[in-house]
Amino acid sequence: MRNKVMRLFAFFIIGLGAVLIHCEPAFAQEWPAKSIRWIVPFPPGGAMDVIARALADRSSKTLGQSIIVENKPGAGGNIGSELVARSDADGYTMLITSIGMATNKYLYPKLPYDPVKDFSPVSLVAIVPNVLVANATQPNVKTVTDVIANAKAQPGKLTYASAGNGTSIHLAGEVFTSMAKIDMQHIPYKGSGPALTDLLGGQVNYMFDSITSAKPHIASGKLRAIGLTTTKRSKSLPGIPTIAESGLPGYDVTPWFAVFVPAKTPKATVKKLNAALLSSMASPEIREKFEAIGAEPIGSSPEELAIYLNKEIDRWGKVITTNNIKSD
Repeated sequence: MRNKVMRLFAFFIIGLGAVLIHCEPAFAQEWPAKSIRWIVPFPPGGAMDVIARALADRSSKTLGQSIIVENKPGAGGNIGSELVARSDADGYTMLITSIGMATNKYLYPKLPYDPVKDFSPVSLVAIVPNVLVANATQPNVKTVTDVIANAKAQPGKLTYASAGNGTSIHLAGEVFTSMAKIDMQHIPYKGSGPALTDLLGGQVNYMFDSITSAKPHIASGKLRAIGLTTTKRSKSLPGIPTIAESGLPGYDVTPWFAVFVPAKTPKATVKKLNAALLSSMASPEIREKFEAIGAEPIGSSPEELAIYLNKEIDRWGKVITTNNIKSD
């Protein structure tokens, strides 16, 4: 009798285990079940930070969980990017980054992460054009053609400032001088702020600055906007032509921002996060916030971002190696 009871008990345990296995998805907590960390690998206040905070606020309402933005600056964005690459692939840590995801593997010989293998793409979120600007007191410099003509008349003497080697501001200048076949000196600074200060003071001639930081000085009349680096004009500066349409056909440097999560994050989680971001970018509230800093929402699917990133890696790898560009 005792053996029979024991056998029945054993069958009961086995059966209960089978039931629990089949019911596990029903008991599993659906993502997101807690707050999400959004890592910004640069200091507060810039376009990337503003974009992340605007989207975090809106997307948290869609997802039903708070999204906490954390700034982890340093090493050209590599500190924050590595943090996300090494995080659990559970959808609770995400990264907003920029063109550095495509360029840093060529700028830093010992990059502590792989931009393709260590991340899962989520979505492109915005473009923030750079704009070629000059101190407004400079005579005879109003168009791209003027800039090229002056540089050819004074080879090696004119200068352009940047926020540092390998930044989109620097790369915009490298592409410009290469396509125009001119010789201009690149003057790298530790950030856009110091570079702008010297441009306003007349210590340097030009800068391909972000529209976000240049626009107030353009509005005040201290800087003269000459041309946008993107292929399309910006709603933020509608009267300013692109460089491509005003003297250098084919020119295109498009600074972009995109969202990634650690590699092997569940596809269902990536899809849900992508949908929340796209919904946020479609809202009038977000579009208004983006427009205030010169940003243009451009959402994408994860697959489209993966293709775009690989193209950018190929393009900028050639520019960086050809011009022997090194990190600061």
